[in-house]
Amino acid sequence: MKTILLIEDDTALRENTAELLELSGYKVITAPNGKIGIDKAKQEIPNVIICDIMMPEIDGYGVLEAMASGETTQHIPFIFLSAKTEHKEIRKGMDMGADDYLTKPFDEQELISAVESRLAKATILAMREQSSASGIDENDENPQNLNQLKNFFCDEGVVNTFKKGEHIYKNGDHSNSLFLLLKGVVKTHTMDANAKELITGLYKADDFLGFTSFEDNIPYNETATAVEETEIVGISKKYVKDILKKSQDVSLELMNLLTDNLSEIKLQLVKMAYSSVRKKTASTILQFVEIMNKMPQAPLRISRNDLATTAGIATESLIRTLSDFKKDGLIEIEGRDIRIIDLESLRNIE
Repeated sequence: MKTILLIEDDTALRENTAELLELSGYKVITAPNGKIGIDKAKQEIPNVIICDIMMPEIDGYGVLEAMASGETTQHIPFIFLSAKTEHKEIRKGMDMGADDYLTKPFDEQELISAVESRLAKATILAMREQSSASGIDENDENPQNLNQLKNFFCDEGVVNTFKKGEHIYKNGDHSNSLFLLLKGVVKTHTMDANAKELITGLYKADDFLGFTSFEDNIPYNETATAVEETEIVGISKKYVKDILKKSQDVSLELMNLLTDNLSEIKLQLVKMAYSSVRKKTASTILQFVEIMNKMPQAPLRISRNDLATTAGIATESLIRTLSDFKKDGLIEIEGRDIRIIDLESLRNIE
């Protein structure tokens, strides 16, 4: 019989949830706060921990941190219970290494499914470790190329949706997760010494995001923000590190991808340094059209500030240049929308 540790300060919810789990054939140990929960986890070594976030004594984040630092508890699947639905609360828990979360109120099927899936995954991982220790080659089940790595993200990661302007992560956050864009556009940006925003990258669907160092807890040195409604799947960095250790082909493909990205960034910096304001503006408009997968004649809705910071020019200069383009018949401007009228001339601006 599998053992579940349930840490929840709400007495009624704790008792009701424990009863549901016991009726499903699990042995349940309960704790009314994080401090007692940590002690019971170390004593009992349960198969799964289900833990509330907001609790007296020690909150759920503190419990997770204590479990992750313990040699006998660091591999126990950890499921958060949260009454909060904000992205930042869920992301914080997943970034710290939680395996799943349930948002209150939840039904019986959600609870049991979450427990069963985490127990199954833990069993599979244990079998793989045992096979590896016995010298059995498990490479066939490990992603062998970038497409399989992306499939792994989709199968094993946590999907989140962000509205336009919401942060995926912020400068200084711990970089414990890597991301794959499923839909939408994301910009990465930072601030210069004069508190002016500088856009460091644009990412579209099927792009990876969030690469810094493969060391845990290294902070992000830039902020990632949704340019439009965006769907992203995130996965713990430790899983990707394990894949790269086992597959040389995936490591090489990923290295080539990141090298190409660096080359594109360098080329963009050269253009920003040496191109005219008109050339920078035209190139940036065309870059957003490509990244956002727009037809050239379709309206492009992007803030003037984002255009200016990506082009590396002052917003006032960009606005004046856009007015010139409109007078020259290259674009139309309707409110915040920009529509390309003469694509070829825009491409040929020097």
